[in-house]
Formats: sequence, C-alpha cells, structure tokens
Amino acid sequence: MELTMIFTRRFLNGALLAGTVAGTLAIAAPFAPARADSAVPFSAEAFKAAQASGSPILIEIHADWCPTCKAQNPILDKLTSNAKFKDLKVFRVDFDAMKPVVRQFGAQMQSTLIVFKGSAEQGRSVGDTKEASIEALLDKSL
Repeated sequence: MELTMIFTRRFLNGALLAGTVAGTLAIAAPFAPARADSAVPFSAEAFKAAQASGSPILIEIHADWCPTCKAQNPILDKLTSNAKFKDLKVFRVDFDAMKPVVRQFGAQMQSTLIVFKGSAEQGRSVGDTKEASIEALLDKSL
C-alpha cells in the first residue's frame, strides 16, 4: 500500500509539473518576440522603402511545395540570425501566387535568391543549398 501511495504521489507531482510547464509555454508563446530578420511577404511599397533606405535586401522566390526551397529555409534561418545580417530585409515572393513579381525580378524558377544593396542588385543564385555559398551571396548585400 505504501509503495503504491509513493508511486501515485510521484506520478501526480510529475504530471502536475508537466502541465504547469506546458501551460506556461502555451500562454507565453503568443507574446514571444518575432525574429526581426524573418522573411515577410513581398510588397512593392516595403521593397521600395528598403531600397530607398539603402538597406541590404534579400528577395527569396519561394514555393511551399519546392524541396529546394525547403532545404534553403533552415540555412536562411541560421544565416539571418547571425549578427552581421541583423539589418538584412528579407522579402518572400510566392512563386505561384505572385507571377508578375517573379517576372519583374527576371526569375525563371523557385528557389531563386536575389540580393540588393539599396537599389542595386548585387547577385543571385538559383537552387543553391550550400550554406557557404548562400552566406557569400548574402555578404554581397552588406
């Protein structure tokens, strides 16, 4: 009987602690700060403003169904969290839904990355999933 009581108490305490932690995380999640360097949907106004301010800019031609785009995501997340890219403005262009914008940038396919320094294009890559070469491309925008 005593062994059962100890087991039950430990189990209930563990469950209570797990529930408290999970509840705290669920409450705090909506208030967690969004990363300032995460991709935002492309808008012509925001892009022009970033160009006018002389900001480094990455245009990411992206499709949710694209395996290369999916492979680029964690690389871009890692690189854009680096302090040297803190001012990089990242705009995501939906390859399927924003065809006029895709044509405006002269992109032929999804997984195209284009960097600007202000209004001047500094470089582009298509289908690249190597961290070192993507970092070298982003460096051109600085």
